[in-house]
Amino acid sequence: MDDAAEAPDAQRATPSRLARFLGSDLWLSFRRSKLAMGAFAVTLLMFGLAFAAPWISPQNPYDPAQLELLNSNLPPLWNPDGQSPFLLGTDDQGRDVLSAVLYGLRLSLIVGMLGVVVSGFLGIGLGLVAGYFGGALDTLIMRVADVQLTFPAILIALVVDGVAKASFGSALDTNATILLIVVSIGLSFWVQYARTVRSSVMVERGKDYVQAARLIGLSSPVIMVRHVLPNVTGPVFVIATINLALAIITEATLSFLGTGLPETMPSLGTLIRTGNRFLFSGEWWVVAFPGIALAGLVLAINLLGDWLRDALNPKLQ
Repeated sequence: MDDAAEAPDAQRATPSRLARFLGSDLWLSFRRSKLAMGAFAVTLLMFGLAFAAPWISPQNPYDPAQLELLNSNLPPLWNPDGQSPFLLGTDDQGRDVLSAVLYGLRLSLIVGMLGVVVSGFLGIGLGLVAGYFGGALDTLIMRVADVQLTFPAILIALVVDGVAKASFGSALDTNATILLIVVSIGLSFWVQYARTVRSSVMVERGKDYVQAARLIGLSSPVIMVRHVLPNVTGPVFVIATINLALAIITEATLSFLGTGLPETMPSLGTLIRTGNRFLFSGEWWVVAFPGIALAGLVLAINLLGDWLRDALNPKLQ
C-alpha cells in the first residue's frame, strides 16, 4: 500500500522537460539578455506575419487579376494622396507594397530555411564521416572544404545557379527555380557545418560510450547518428541560426542581381531590385519597405545567433 502511494509522488517529483528547460542556464541567460529577447520577438513577429500573409494581406500580389493599374504609384496611407487599403502604397503595377513585402518575406524565409536544411544535412553528414573514420576520407573531405573556403559563398551560389540555368534554360519553371536557389545556397554553406562537426566528432569518438557501443556490435552509422551526433549538436544550432541570416541575404543578393527568383513570385531581393528603378523618381516606398523588412529580419536573426553562441560557450559562462 505504501509503495503504491509513493509511486505517484515519485512521478510528480520528476520534473518535465519544460520545467527542466525553464530552470536551465540557457533560459536564465535568455531572460537576462533584453537584446536577445527583443531579437527573438522581432524574429517571431516576422515569421508570424510572413506565414499569415494569405490571411492578412489586402491582396495577393502574385495574382495579376487582383492588380489595378488605376491604383499604381500610390504613396503610403499617411501621405495626403494615399488611399485605403494600401497602407504602404503601391508600385507601378498597382501592387500593394505591404502585401508584396509579406509574401516576399514568406518566400525569402522558406528559401532560407530550406537552404539551411540542405547545407546542414550535407555538412553534418560529411563532418560525421570525416571525424569518425579519419584517414584518407577525412583528408579528401577537408581539402575540398578548404578549396571551397577560398571562394565567397555568393560566388559559389552564382556559379551553381548559372551552370544550372545554362544547362536547362527555359525548362526551369518557378518551382524548379526555387529548388535551384535552395541547392545553390546549400552548396555554399556546408563547409562550416562539416568543419565544426568533424572537430567535435574527433573528440567524441575516443570516449568510453563510443567504445562500449562498438563492443556490443553496433554498426558505425548507428553509433554516429544515435550516439555521437546528439553530443555535437550545440555548435550546429549556432551555425544554423547565423546561416539562416546568411542564406536569406544570399537569396536576396541573387534575386537583386537578376539570377534568383522570378518577378512573378518576388522575394524581398526581387522587390528591392524592381523598386530600385523608381527610387530617384520619388517613389521611395517601393524599395524602402522591402529593404527595411530585409534588414530588420537579418539583424534580428544575427543578434539571436550571437546570443546563442555566447550562451552555449562554456568559456563565457
